[in-house]
Amino acid sequence: MQSKLKGYLCGIGAAVCYGTNPLGALYLYEDGINANSVLFYRFALAVVMLGMLMAARRKSLKVSRRELSLLCALGVVFSTSSITLYFSFCFMDAGIASTLLFVYPVMVAVIMALLFKERLPAVSVFAIMLALSGIAMLYHGDGGATLSTRGVMLVMFSSLSYAVYIVVVNKSPLRMSSMKLTFYVLLAGAMVFGLNLSVKGVPLDPIPDWETGVYLLLLALIPTLVSDFTLILSVQHVGSTTTAVLGCMEPLTAVCMGVWFLHESLGFWQFAGIVIILSALSVVILANSKDGFRPRRLIPLKLRKAVRWIKPINFSH
Repeated sequence: MQSKLKGYLCGIGAAVCYGTNPLGALYLYEDGINANSVLFYRFALAVVMLGMLMAARRKSLKVSRRELSLLCALGVVFSTSSITLYFSFCFMDAGIASTLLFVYPVMVAVIMALLFKERLPAVSVFAIMLALSGIAMLYHGDGGATLSTRGVMLVMFSSLSYAVYIVVVNKSPLRMSSMKLTFYVLLAGAMVFGLNLSVKGVPLDPIPDWETGVYLLLLALIPTLVSDFTLILSVQHVGSTTTAVLGCMEPLTAVCMGVWFLHESLGFWQFAGIVIILSALSVVILANSKDGFRPRRLIPLKLRKAVRWIKPINFSH
């Protein structure tokens, strides 16, 4: 049970951390740094920070040639998800993009069912539908404007890439620590974005001031390093489908960031959406617990045994 609890907490933590992506990215865009440079800084700084931590703890980076090829593939898939999501911010509101991104639990469930014959329990389907309805309420009343087709396609491709990444992490033959796996995935991502800059002939934008540098460090730490590390831990402990459903905290986090930092209002529909999303999380956790939810377990065993010997009072006399 402790293993599953760790998986649930890591899954929620990964979603919350990943949900802070738009806040940091939009600030850096406004500061004149293009998406390609933001992504390179984000992954490169994360690799440096994790590498320093592993060196301090004397963690080995040794991998076989076969493992290295699979790690590079994982890095490419993960970086593809990031770059398509970041470019979608140029065509639609970041909050809406984060909402659309949440179709990836459905994609994970479909991939697991088609390729690995995994049966999706009815309760998981219910939790996904519940979470999707709650997320729809978060953005109730945004107006009837038509969404950008290019933006929607970018988000859908980002969602599919993220779903594939989660499934591969779960089903791959890789047997290594979460820290080492995270390091190589982020390193491969940094190399992809560096190559992208080189091929496009786009110069790496300089960091204009210390405040921008702080935002870049936070972007590398929270929605990149911490998010990917906790995501991998969650997949290892509770599986890919459950981890994906726990990801409904991402758009909820985006809404909270907007309220706290961008002074956006929180109306009735948004509050109702938050309640429904939290309900969906509760359904997932209770349904996937080892013994299920049994209220009678809240009563101590000794007390239950004692109660059995108490004869009912006869009021007929």
